[in-house]
Amino acid sequence: MAVYNHTGQVVSDPERSMRFYQEVLGFRYWYQVSPDDAGVARLCSLPPPLGVTAYYLTLDGFVLELMHYAAPGAQAPYRPRTMNEPGLTHLSISVADIRATARRAVELGGAVIEESDLGVALMIRDPDGQLIELLGEGYGASRPPRPVD
Repeated sequence: MAVYNHTGQVVSDPERSMRFYQEVLGFRYWYQVSPDDAGVARLCSLPPPLGVTAYYLTLDGFVLELMHYAAPGAQAPYRPRTMNEPGLTHLSISVADIRATARRAVELGGAVIEESDLGVALMIRDPDGQLIELLGEGYGASRPPRPVD
């Protein structure tokens, strides 16, 4: 049997990103680790040195790992991704007030994708460009209840 553990994303400034996710979206800091380069290099198929620190945040049972590569040249440059590329595309978070949350995101280094505004949903980017879909708290009320695992 498989059990969900966490979802990871790379960030360029961990303090800025933690503040963004905590103050904009309500995540809570859990803990952090700085594993040895040899193990990380092998697991991630990357050449050392890496200097990784992983910061774990939680929200409603979801665990987000913010990974920071501190060694010079270890982190790849940002490349914008579109929603139709294979792989993980975005996080989706329900909030009490979409517009207020979007304004706070901008204050903390994020960006609003204005042309995405549907009233009940809006896309924003975190300070490193990660797409986040903001939904109103009542969004999805007509869908079936979540299955019990």
